[in-house]
Amino acid sequence: MIMKQNQEYSLFLLGLLESSAEQKSLDWLEQKVSKIKDTSNPTGFFLAFSQASRFFSKDPLKLSDAEKNKAEQLVEGFDPSHWNSLQTARTYLLFHLNLEKEDWLKAVNQLFETGDLYEQAALYAALPLSPFQNELLPRAIDGCRTNMTLVFDAIALNNPFPRKNFPELNWNQMVLKAIFMQRPLYQIQGLEERRNAALAEIASDFAHERWAAGRNVMPELWRLVVPFTNERYLADFERTLNSDDQLEQIAGALALTESNSEESRTLLQAYPVLMEKVASGKYDWEAIGREFQEKSA
Repeated sequence: MIMKQNQEYSLFLLGLLESSAEQKSLDWLEQKVSKIKDTSNPTGFFLAFSQASRFFSKDPLKLSDAEKNKAEQLVEGFDPSHWNSLQTARTYLLFHLNLEKEDWLKAVNQLFETGDLYEQAALYAALPLSPFQNELLPRAIDGCRTNMTLVFDAIALNNPFPRKNFPELNWNQMVLKAIFMQRPLYQIQGLEERRNAALAEIASDFAHERWAAGRNVMPELWRLVVPFTNERYLADFERTLNSDDQLEQIAGALALTESNSEESRTLLQAYPVLMEKVASGKYDWEAIGREFQEKSA
């Protein structure tokens, strides 16, 4: 079953590369693959994984709607429009590492530990397609501890692996790290479905720490609190409504609108201008997140 999946993924990735890479690069890739898949020594794989940067670019892939749909059919949430040609080629090489489970994991973990930032990012982004995902879970969890944005984003953003595999504690730690690093929360897959009371409390505590330090709060944070609105969080929302930052005000109003409690409606009615902005449909959490990232750039 694993080999069959690898073949299906490989054909799809090769198709993406054929529309984005030069023929000489594709010829080099196939030459390396023919050697890698016929040996039990991973040395050739390591060399090819590194050398791929000479033949493939970091330019983003451009997918058709049909290719996006095919990616979703292969793995729910898989969206290689966030990939580039180089990491696609490296993932293609990974699927031809023809080793027994123990040796395969040993080789891949060695690459996680010794690869440069772009090599690590390619490996983390490939996790939802990789075999032996249970065994790779500790590696993914450990990777979320990094302060390297490129690597963290490869795990946390536009990647279905955490949503599907992370236990609640590790999920919460990843989301908190994304808040701390001010990464776009709207790009975390499964954010709403995996909201939980512990994460809401963590988010509120983080906001209070920022306020105590005289700093504004990342507006997307309040999305995490919506399903658990209580007296404490209503006070938090009221503070955002009176923030000196308009985007925080709108985030607070949107959170109150979505919480859909009588107390939330009563509070929001005192801010008719914000009610009107939210009702206009111009702002959702992605729009808020995008505007925050643009302001922070």
